Amino acid sequence: MIFLRSLSLGLRGETGYPFLPRLRNLGEMAFAAPVTVFVGENGSGKSTLLEAMACALRLPAIGADDTAYDATLASVRPLANALRFTFSRKARHGFFLRAEDFFGFTRRISQMQRDMRAELARVDEEYRDHSAFTRGQARMAFASSLAELNARYGVDPDARSHGESFLSLFSSRIHPGGLYLLDEPESPLSPTSQLALLAMLMDRESDCQFILATHSPILMAYPGAQIWSFDASPPQIVPYKDLENIQLMRDFLNQPDRYIAQLRKSE
Repeated sequence: MIFLRSLSLGLRGETGYPFLPRLRNLGEMAFAAPVTVFVGENGSGKSTLLEAMACALRLPAIGADDTAYDATLASVRPLANALRFTFSRKARHGFFLRAEDFFGFTRRISQMQRDMRAELARVDEEYRDHSAFTRGQARMAFASSLAELNARYGVDPDARSHGESFLSLFSSRIHPGGLYLLDEPESPLSPTSQLALLAMLMDRESDCQFILATHSPILMAYPGAQIWSFDASPPQIVPYKDLENIQLMRDFLNQPDRYIAQLRKSE
């Protein structure tokens, strides 16, 4: 499903960050597939553009303040204000997820669960001489909230592997008719878990749209994805097999000893 059809920049001579040279030269970026992938070296502008899109689209952020108030996004808001969008239809759901926000989010969920378990223990002690009905009524709000958190995120997600927690969180928050922006979602994921994420995206591409910035060759290989390389100026669509980091990764896996030997020489 494609909700967001294109974006363009309404610039009036702005320079400096966040108006990076490659973004100033962008022109129009069309989204022609349910999954769009931004790739490029650090500092190329892919995450900067994704953050600005999240701000301009007013998407809720998972694990951080809402994009309208998140202080870490203040620097990209001028770029967000310059973005212009065209839609085929409005998405009913959506969110913005950065890998670094995810780790804090799982810690907060686990702390909320611990607090609720402590409250249940307090209620049990306070109402131990009351009837089971009265004690059940006093426990109801805490027990209901704890059960909902457990069902959605698992019991104590911060104690589970980051990959397990991420995939559980992701699957619980994806709904039909949604537009989802993901910044480096591979960070907490092993290669096997990245394949699991690919399967989730493939399962929902008929009713959702995903735009992600990534360094992962696995996620870049999403079938039918439109890949925008920010290593070019302006960014341009590049086939998977022609991406520089895919060629480098393939060459390294075929000849790791040659690369290691070269690195030792450079030392």
